[in-house]
Amino acid sequence: MASATATKLPEVETYLSGGLISGVVGGEDWCGSGDKTFQSRDPGSGDVLAEVHAYTAADVNQSVDKANEAFKKSGWSTLAPNDRGVRLHRFADLVEQRKHVVAQIEAIDAGKLPAHALGDVENFVESIRFFADMAQNVQRRNQLAVAGHEAWTLRSPWGACGFIFPWNFPILLMGWGIAPALAAGNTVVVKPAEDTPLSSIYVARLARESGMPDGVVNVVPGLGSEAGAALSANPGIQRMSFTGSPEVGRLVGESCGRNLVPVKLELGGKGAAVVFEDVDVEATAKKLVGAITFHTGQVCCDATRWLIHQSIYDDFVDACRQEMQQVNVGYQLDGTTTMGPVVNSKQRDRVLSYLEKGVAQGADVVVPGGAAEVDGRNGFYVKPCLLSGSLGNVAAREEIFGPVAFMTTFDEESEAITLANDTDYGLANSVWTTDLGRAARVAESMVAGNSWINSHNVFAKGVPYGGIHKSGMGGGVNSIETLFDYWRSQSIVRPL
Repeated sequence: MASATATKLPEVETYLSGGLISGVVGGEDWCGSGDKTFQSRDPGSGDVLAEVHAYTAADVNQSVDKANEAFKKSGWSTLAPNDRGVRLHRFADLVEQRKHVVAQIEAIDAGKLPAHALGDVENFVESIRFFADMAQNVQRRNQLAVAGHEAWTLRSPWGACGFIFPWNFPILLMGWGIAPALAAGNTVVVKPAEDTPLSSIYVARLARESGMPDGVVNVVPGLGSEAGAALSANPGIQRMSFTGSPEVGRLVGESCGRNLVPVKLELGGKGAAVVFEDVDVEATAKKLVGAITFHTGQVCCDATRWLIHQSIYDDFVDACRQEMQQVNVGYQLDGTTTMGPVVNSKQRDRVLSYLEKGVAQGADVVVPGGAAEVDGRNGFYVKPCLLSGSLGNVAAREEIFGPVAFMTTFDEESEAITLANDTDYGLANSVWTTDLGRAARVAESMVAGNSWINSHNVFAKGVPYGGIHKSGMGGGVNSIETLFDYWRSQSIVRPL
């Protein structure tokens, strides 16, 4: 029986059929100075969703000027925290009212299942409210007890802050990034990924509609090689944040370094899941397969290296096979789909090439992957895959960014810790056991920004999340430390 496919909401139809889509700069829908455009495509069908103006470097530079002008003249930076909080809550309320529209735009543009896209929009709303409220309860001026002096420190907003976001979580990551920056009194310039610009532009329009001052929230669509490079190299940016691959992160870091601009880099990962012999095998297999197939494995903090205790390995493999066989690859808006497409043909080719290279280097195929066909859809589909063997294999060492996991075995706790830490990355790992003492011991021994116990991909507001080594630098997200990142510190001293 054919599954029902969701139809586009009227508001989504209007948005996508309204002609060329422009960025939002200085409170206006601005097409920029050039005549270049690029296409945003539905990953599930390959169809063109919209034609979008591609900003030139000069356009991006002008946008940064607008953001700095708004910082100095709009009054946003000097509002009392509670007044700024009121504006941010109005913004969040409006996004919440339109969440089904934003979610469908996100689902179609990024290839997400509707429920996952809706969760991302709700996370955006939560992020705005979380930091708006937090900023009202932080003492920005602090007296210091210093003998012979009157002294205090003051936290103040930086100015225009730049953000470059990837295509896997466009709206969720936008919330993680701009919420603390705005709550601290900064203005923002957002460069969305060229594959998925539509939700960011729509939300910037909602910021304007909610009454945010012109120039506080700016979105500059364009190609990474021009618009993204121009944003990270602009000396008018006071603080920069990039989320994406380590390769591009290095380029962004180099550009910011030349201008001595503080930069936050949230990069890739090759996380480990250490599974001990006392777990519920079927339940744990279900959770890990669910993690690796969530958003088709396009998640930087996924557990893609599974270290399984030798005594339960065969049973665990059988349970994983059963779970993966139940994954229904299909168009993201089809009601029976449990895993949608990857974002584009380049990403599909990347996943398939890693499978070939992994097998060529001796990996055993536990669950075959490969390209997937979906009736009536010319999208970018792959099957979930499970490989096993030595963790020296290229498929076990390099980030694939698809629904592919690599398994191996261990006997002793110390061996598991050594294997988990044998990577250039340092984003997120998990440990699975009913022995909570062992769980805490192993979690603390993992060299990464985040360790999770009996779960994976956990992002509670208030808990810092960030990476080290090849997975990032410059601070994390989701916590009070993030808010402090978007205030500069100043010391004031008077000798007595």
